[in-house]
Amino acid sequence: MVRNSSWITPSWLILLLDLGCSVIAINLAFLLRLNFDVEEYLTFPLASIALISGAVSVFLSLCLRTYRGIVRFTSLADISRIAALCLISSAVYLVADSSYEPIPGKPLFPLSVVLINFFINTSLLLSYRLIVKWTFKYYNNFKAVNRARAVIYYTGHSSLVLRRAISDNPDSDIRITAFLTDRNIHGKSLEGLPVYGFHRNEMYKLVKNAKASLLLIPDEHIAPAVLNDLVEACMELNIRVKKIIPVSQWAEGNHNNKSIALKDINIEDLLERSVINIKNKQLSKELKGKSILVTGAAGSIGSEIVRQLLNYEPSVIVLCDKAESPLHELELEIAEKGTSIPIIPFIGNVCDRIRMQQLFEIYAPAIVYHAAAYKHVPMMEKNPSIAVMNNVLGTKVVAELAVEHGAEKFVMVSTDKAVNPTNVMGASKRIAEIFSQAYNNYLNERYLQHGPVYETPPTRFITTRFGNVLGSNGSVIPRFKQQLEKGGPLTVTHPEITRYFMTIPEACQLVLEAGAMGKGGEIFVFDMGKPMKIAELARKMIRMAGKEPGKDIQIVYTGLRPGEKLYEELLNNAENTMPTYHEKIMIAKVRAADFTEVNQQVDQLIESARKHYLTPTVAKMKQLVPEFISKNSAYEELDKGTMII
Repeated sequence: MVRNSSWITPSWLILLLDLGCSVIAINLAFLLRLNFDVEEYLTFPLASIALISGAVSVFLSLCLRTYRGIVRFTSLADISRIAALCLISSAVYLVADSSYEPIPGKPLFPLSVVLINFFINTSLLLSYRLIVKWTFKYYNNFKAVNRARAVIYYTGHSSLVLRRAISDNPDSDIRITAFLTDRNIHGKSLEGLPVYGFHRNEMYKLVKNAKASLLLIPDEHIAPAVLNDLVEACMELNIRVKKIIPVSQWAEGNHNNKSIALKDINIEDLLERSVINIKNKQLSKELKGKSILVTGAAGSIGSEIVRQLLNYEPSVIVLCDKAESPLHELELEIAEKGTSIPIIPFIGNVCDRIRMQQLFEIYAPAIVYHAAAYKHVPMMEKNPSIAVMNNVLGTKVVAELAVEHGAEKFVMVSTDKAVNPTNVMGASKRIAEIFSQAYNNYLNERYLQHGPVYETPPTRFITTRFGNVLGSNGSVIPRFKQQLEKGGPLTVTHPEITRYFMTIPEACQLVLEAGAMGKGGEIFVFDMGKPMKIAELARKMIRMAGKEPGKDIQIVYTGLRPGEKLYEELLNNAENTMPTYHEKIMIAKVRAADFTEVNQQVDQLIESARKHYLTPTVAKMKQLVPEFISKNSAYEELDKGTMII
């Protein structure tokens, strides 16, 4: 048995129905005009009238293709064509009346009959279509009793398109019952559905009257603050919030209308700050046609840097990492994009000078993005020698080879944990910053004294410093998601622990921008906006999963980990900043260090780390970074009697 919802009325049947409507309409027009005087009505040449009206109807239907539309999906375009058919028919009747008079003195189509026929014919042709359309609509609504009742957040045209796409789809498991808006149109209706305002009383009405359990948001640019308010209000009322893929993707053919694609609201969407827009036109000029090296290319930051570099047409991108499988996956991902830029996966440890020497000799990178680093605070606190070997020695090796082989720029990825470090990881990154800056200043001084006439300008060293990135490998967001999937609990170290957050693409935009903006020796810092409490982040993720914190999913406080501090900083207390042309990017002014002394101390530190001495290695780190004061760590003993310089 064929389902009614999938049966399509044949075109020939629609054509016959339209023909019947036209014949009925012209005869009814005559009867109305004659006040249903049948005797007078029969004096007209009815056979000629029926033949002419039928022929005109069929001819215009074929020309305007009014019979081709699917009746239950009658649209404004179909109505326009039907109106055109009736209007042209009336014009043809008037022409026939003036050129053909079978009975002298009796017009074939009186003007009054033509006018009456226009309205009757239009009404008949539209009525049966709309009746069928509404019948299917109410039939589908009857079947939709058990469907999720949803409200659409009204943002404009896309919201109306979304509503029609869902309502016209008989297989949809969603029923649209209202619109929600922050515009001044609440209390009105859109396409027959009520519009509710975005404030508390209206939201309660939304739940009571519309019985909404789901809010759909077209995937357009909504201010994070507005999205936050929406999510918070909906979570209080147990309304789930979902995003829909952009309507533009439907037009591009990337979407199947049989199933509207729902997306969860990501925590990234709720960041209470604006997205950075990079404005430097020099970026493309600096990168195009050049050989580029990315260390740590298989990591979260490194891989995104690679993806963004593809937009600037370098001559080659060398992906250096010691992690084989992630590097292989990144190579496959880039290959699927069909880029013509040569991509070289290069397995190597940045601490292995011989292997790195080979890389620089073969590919001679003009620009180096150094993202390779160990970053987990508790892990590095237990393995300080490894933190030094990777974060300090690795930076030193790549930096020295970049200078030796004439690289133009060396851009290092640092962290806010390098500011007033309380742990080994942060201190190791601060030492890498100090070495890079001192090396840059030393090379510039030597060049100005001896080299401008005989040498090319030395490598310029630039540092970018930012906070935590959402969704990076090992970060708190993936960890919370895993814990949610297992039913909890979510583990947080301390109720007051606070962190700055940014998205991975934004972090990588900052790295690329620093490379273009930097003249050498700068540490670029980013206005990270408001810091966020990790506990609040956990509560939001639980609510967004449709659960209640403390009831369905517990939050457990485990205590601060070794080296961890409650608040991160972006600038040292002894530092200040200078503005750049971008209002959210600043340059940190830091204490200058003598390269000869720093290099000697770094060599001593590395020598201690090579032997994997733990306490002596940390002690030497504190000599290099006087503000490094351990917290919740076995190395706190080293700080007794130490003055912060």
